[in-house]
Amino acid sequence: MWVSQSTGGTRERIQAVALELFTEQGYEKTSLREIAERLNVTKAALYYHFKSKDEIVSSFVEDRLRRMDELIEWARSQPATLATRRILISRYADAMFATQQPSVMRFFEQNQTALKSLSAGLQMRDRMMSLANELCRGDESPAAQLRAALTLFAVHSSWFAVRAPDITDDERRRIALEVADELLAKIASEPTVDHPARGPLTRTGEQPGADGQPRSDAA
Repeated sequence: MWVSQSTGGTRERIQAVALELFTEQGYEKTSLREIAERLNVTKAALYYHFKSKDEIVSSFVEDRLRRMDELIEWARSQPATLATRRILISRYADAMFATQQPSVMRFFEQNQTALKSLSAGLQMRDRMMSLANELCRGDESPAAQLRAALTLFAVHSSWFAVRAPDITDDERRRIALEVADELLAKIASEPTVDHPARGPLTRTGEQPGADGQPRSDAA
């Protein structure tokens, strides 16, 4: 079958089939010829829409990148509070559970090594770091940075770590956000400051006493 240039939906079908093959057998092990064969089209028809596998991957992450850019821009305009973080991760979950995004997440999870050298993979890593930074903005501690990253991972991993039979997408999303909220609750808006000589100080500048409880330096 030859798919003409005017055939509607051809680009979307190529994306869907390529994503399916990349997830089934891996990005590196899948060829453009295999994609064309599963579509029952010629390689020339495939080349009209995409010149390489990298182009295909970039095309189906464009929407995800756009959604993430919108979230990052919104978050930067908000105060660094727990309420902002909760809204941000909820909106992120909504975006990642939409349309074909779950399939895209599975693809990224299963092809991490190959994606390190792809432009789409580098862009995704950049956006993920920006989102994580917004989730812990106001608390620069290493623990907060790790919790922010794990919060995003909670959303992603709900698609492959939660293996309960017959679980619905809504239940998967709810579980992911419950775990995410536990992590977000421990990110402070005004973090404890570590002093290299005296140990951790509280927000008011108090130093822990021998019993581990805060005491004032002036006492």
